Amino acid sequence: MTSVQLPKKDKYVIGYSQSNNAEPYRAQLNTQLEYYVKQHPNLQLLPIADAAQDSARQVSQVQQFIQQKVDVLIVSPNESDPLTPPVEQACAAKIPVIVLDRSVNTDCISAFIGGDNVAIGKAAGDLAVKLLPQGGNVVELRGIMSNQPQIDRDKGFRDAIAANPNIKIVKDQDAKWLKEDATKVMQQWLQSGTKIDLVYAHNDPMALGAYLAASGANKQNDIKFIGIDGLAIPDGGIRAVENGQLAGTFVYPTGAKEAVDTVMNMVDGKEFSSKQVLPTTAVTKDNAAKVYAEYDFSNK
Repeated sequence: MTSVQLPKKDKYVIGYSQSNNAEPYRAQLNTQLEYYVKQHPNLQLLPIADAAQDSARQVSQVQQFIQQKVDVLIVSPNESDPLTPPVEQACAAKIPVIVLDRSVNTDCISAFIGGDNVAIGKAAGDLAVKLLPQGGNVVELRGIMSNQPQIDRDKGFRDAIAANPNIKIVKDQDAKWLKEDATKVMQQWLQSGTKIDLVYAHNDPMALGAYLAASGANKQNDIKFIGIDGLAIPDGGIRAVENGQLAGTFVYPTGAKEAVDTVMNMVDGKEFSSKQVLPTTAVTKDNAAKVYAEYDFSNK
């Protein structure tokens, strides 16, 4: 446990640097962060800075928040290495930093909040083993190669499928977390004649992009699709499981509520955990409707 006492004032200004607003998961994170901040009249969230998957832009945006002397800085790094120096600059300026989802290479931050991506990858691998009892060919759609969640989701999955040596990963490629990129990659794999029994994608948009490509080739019923994110939005992973497009997904919590709770602990001088690992929920056809209702923010 740790504690940070912010100076007493009427309004505390939060700067949030988001890695890429275009990803549905990150758009949902933004929505939730705005919602939870509004529950506290003494908190003000500045307009969210969108790095649009450009680390140099994100470095500049973080430095701008430092110059504005925000009271708390929240960062979802596009990549760990480039974001480490500006985060250290914020620490040197005595601005508490909360890092969401992807780590940075410094211990100066006040809190890290994120899911256990190795555990989520392992759960996806366990599902793949269940779906392919006789073994089969798996293709893997990765996020961005330098992102820690991508590295961890790959490791957990590979560790789990090792339980069945007849399951082989025959292709894997970076699709930048994006549905459109995943559709193109999957189209190329199908056109090359690669036999595919299961697609493991590191997020739901890539899984659905692969499903779209398989659909175009009339092979959607021959292939199983697994994603990660489990967003409660109309075109998200939970609905896709309900509709039978995905065999399963895993809720990757945004950490928005925990981030705001941590800021309030700083305001009140209360202790909080400097590393907050959030649990996942496996989404199947049996529980999809219930999980959707639990995480739906559309009416808030």
